[in-house]
Amino acid sequence: MNRDHIKLSQLRAFVAVAAAGNFSEAGLQLGISQSAVSHAIASLEDELGVVLFSRGRHGATLTPVGDRMLCHAHHMLNLLDDMSREASLSKGLEGGDVRIASFRSVATHVLPEVIAKFRTRFPAINVSLAECRGDDGIEIALRKGNADIGIICLPPSLEFDMWELFRDEYVVLLPPDAKASDPITWDEIAQYPLIMPPDTDYCSILIRSHFASVKQPLRAAYTINEDSTIIGMVMRGLGISVMARLAAEPLPPRIQVRRLPIPLERVIRAVTMPNALHTPAVYAFLDALKEVRNPLIVPFKQAS
Repeated sequence: MNRDHIKLSQLRAFVAVAAAGNFSEAGLQLGISQSAVSHAIASLEDELGVVLFSRGRHGATLTPVGDRMLCHAHHMLNLLDDMSREASLSKGLEGGDVRIASFRSVATHVLPEVIAKFRTRFPAINVSLAECRGDDGIEIALRKGNADIGIICLPPSLEFDMWELFRDEYVVLLPPDAKASDPITWDEIAQYPLIMPPDTDYCSILIRSHFASVKQPLRAAYTINEDSTIIGMVMRGLGISVMARLAAEPLPPRIQVRRLPIPLERVIRAVTMPNALHTPAVYAFLDALKEVRNPLIVPFKQAS
């Protein structure tokens, strides 16, 4: 046996197949094909000179020697995790602070889960979160050194480093008794009073620009600052509104949600000051943010 030929990928495949009981499920867990898992196991068996699994119609079962080898594989992978943790500690991840500035909807519906997972992995790092009204306040906090990471939805100026995290769709909110198709039509939208944020609000500017680009009139019957107030007015049948999905949560159970005739999205971005002396803790949190995909785990409820 040539021990230098044994790879960590083979050991991970070995552990995954033992846990899943078949090659295809192990491949799904590892993010590789079934054939790649089969090749890894066959190569490992060749190097060890023993059969690790009994293959059959009902999956893969550990042989007696495979069962004994599994303990060693777990031990080796655990040692690798220990090495990774020690390396993190040496890079300064045993403590420190991460200061985040964000607007309300992301601070409410996205960041708590990210922070909770981050604290599980790095419990000694302190994470603070400041809510700002509008991207201007977030950018000012970054420039003044009061925040390490900003979450914004406006295109940032060139002075910032930027990463796109995800996109948030704008939808039409309607009262429980409204009758409208999905996606709603422009003619149906025009039948209702429109409840909008002030003209200077970023979302209002984006929505008005979208309506203008498709040559649709937009006249607000009510101008309201707070998202929760807008939703309450829609719920009472005073009109409809166009709002980002993330900003609309949590919705009353009977309020109706429709897609716009032509989709509109806002881009959620993480930004930092490029010349700031960021700590390893800040870079670790940026890595956690980059794993964010679809924050809307619970679908919107439609009226029955």
